[in-house]
Amino acid sequence: MHDAHAFLANLTLVLCVAAFTTYLFQRIRQPVVFGYLIAGMIVGPHVGVPLFADRTMVTTLSELGVILLMFGLGLEFSLRKLVQVGPTAGLVALVDTSVMLLFGFFTGQLLGWSMLESVFCGAIVAISSTTIIVKAFAEQGVRGRFTELVFGILISEDLIAILLIAILTTVATGGGVSAGAVGLTAGKLVLFLAAFVGLGLLLVPRLVRGVVRLDRAETTLVVALGICFGGALLALSAGYSVALGAFIAGSLVAESGEARRVEHLVSGVRDMFGAIFFVSVGMMIDPRLVIEHWGAVAVLSVVVIAGKFIAVSTGAFLTGNDVRTSAQAGMSLTQIGEFAFIIAALGMSSGVVREFLYPVAVAVSAITTLTTPLLIRASGPFASFIDRNLPRSLQTFVGLYGTWIERLRMASVDAGMAPLVRRKVFMLAIDALLLAGVVIGVAFARDPMAAYLSQAMALSPAVSITVLYAVAALVAIPFIIGIVRVSAAFASLLAYRALPLSAGNRLDYAQAPRQVLMATLQLALVTVSGLLVVVVTGPFVPLGRGAIVLALIVGWLGVVFWRSTANLYGHTRAGAEVLLAALAKNMAAPAATEHGEPAPVPARDLAVVHRMLPGLGDPVPMLLTVDSPAVGRSLGELQLRSLTGAVVLAVTRGGERVMLPVGSERLQVGDILALAGTSDAIDAAREVLLGHADETGHAESSGHAA
Repeated sequence: MHDAHAFLANLTLVLCVAAFTTYLFQRIRQPVVFGYLIAGMIVGPHVGVPLFADRTMVTTLSELGVILLMFGLGLEFSLRKLVQVGPTAGLVALVDTSVMLLFGFFTGQLLGWSMLESVFCGAIVAISSTTIIVKAFAEQGVRGRFTELVFGILISEDLIAILLIAILTTVATGGGVSAGAVGLTAGKLVLFLAAFVGLGLLLVPRLVRGVVRLDRAETTLVVALGICFGGALLALSAGYSVALGAFIAGSLVAESGEARRVEHLVSGVRDMFGAIFFVSVGMMIDPRLVIEHWGAVAVLSVVVIAGKFIAVSTGAFLTGNDVRTSAQAGMSLTQIGEFAFIIAALGMSSGVVREFLYPVAVAVSAITTLTTPLLIRASGPFASFIDRNLPRSLQTFVGLYGTWIERLRMASVDAGMAPLVRRKVFMLAIDALLLAGVVIGVAFARDPMAAYLSQAMALSPAVSITVLYAVAALVAIPFIIGIVRVSAAFASLLAYRALPLSAGNRLDYAQAPRQVLMATLQLALVTVSGLLVVVVTGPFVPLGRGAIVLALIVGWLGVVFWRSTANLYGHTRAGAEVLLAALAKNMAAPAATEHGEPAPVPARDLAVVHRMLPGLGDPVPMLLTVDSPAVGRSLGELQLRSLTGAVVLAVTRGGERVMLPVGSERLQVGDILALAGTSDAIDAAREVLLGHADETGHAESSGHAA
């Protein structure tokens, strides 16, 4: 009975204080998450307010909040959607976590922390918080295609976090990390997911549909919560996070087709316990420790916000998303959360990190939790700002790059492509591993080898070290060259798949866009390979040396990329002239319908343009009629490229022709616009220009938040 009274007292205290702070923050138009964190500080043990909640009991309740929030996410993110965005989101998550591991490790070293503390610091800042983002999106009513990418990245990061925790557990206990152990952990995870999803698809959707047919809200709610907590318990019993189990349970319920009804019933319970989760985070904030380590907190907060924005945005763009979607995804993932606490607690309990790291992680999580809603809100305008201020050559590049990646995905269906890709990846990995081996070997053998040179050749210690480094550089240079050359060959293979030579044409019309694609892919491959080498060798050599070499190589490849974008701009202008000629030919045809409006332009009339200029994708003509919402507005006012990712290559109106129009170009009735972009971008542009979807009815605003 005493425990029941204590539970009631703690629940009452937490909810009443949270209700007051939440109401206050809503009145001043601030995110309610702020209010929850302040409520946690008020009822926590560190502020001095005479209102103390039992931290253990509140933490237990907050676990229910994590489970319900992840279950709600699963209801909105079915397995079908996960499969669709999985490959792209998984690659972005891998880039993000790799870059943040590197940034976190370097930051720890610069702050003077030990090597293991720096390793744990990298892991702490690597994983974004699914719980925080779900709450922020729900609070701001964010919708759009970019949210599917964000949730796909989050789920992929959660899976990476499971492997990361397994590796860190081995490191913390003094054991070595082997490829076999990592592979075994990954294999067990894959088997668990396969069994969970396979059996769940056989049972859960049928069960939910049968319960819903009873038309009893109470029964439906109880069954849904039973599935939710059952999935969480199953994952916990297998050694994985409850969040993963709850998400899969929600996705299985979504496969029943009754997700909206279940979500409506669960939402109230989810929001209450979700609030308790954020209150529990606030209870962990100790202002005195934050002030004591304010430098580390401030630096790591900047590293998380800036590093994740750069890593996620770059990765999302390179996988074929437009600038707006990439920027919105990057600014949404600029926080850390529950996995940071788990990793910091693991390091403290094993004794490999000092006690200050846990409160630092909590403080960074709190700060980035506060900034997340603001950054999500600012992501759309910031993406538009970036798009407006890009040089013309880069604007053309970012508009067409997505079409090339879309063509590459279609070409990758070819079964003969996979062995070639595996071979190039293997060769790249071998060069990177050998280069890392040379660097680590020299680091370990430097002193004895320098002493040997001093004795054998009568050299001073300084000269011996110089000779040793010179020999090491001569040994390492072939592997560096190998990485650059293999990356070039790999990029060429992919570029020719996306933009093959035109059959029967003497001239290679796709040469300019293919060169840009090759330069982009080579730059990305070299950067990723170099970062991995720097990460692996970081604990053994001074941080600056490898970074300087990588910066020089990346800088050189960046110059090559910049020059190729200038050539692409000239190529696109020439393509715009061909487009204008094709559009003018259509204008010479019967120019009016029976209602007096300009006749539509058949897309097939631009087929010759596609054959001559394959790098421009599949140019699509769009005719503006009197009821088009874009009439009378400029391209800059419409933010067409920023909102949709589509590029206007040419505009023709009567005898006037405009190639690559600028943002000040005002659209008129009868204008025929030639657009290039991915199929999703063209659909979204049709919605903006014409006010309706295409004949399939699936036009969607790319990344636009509702």
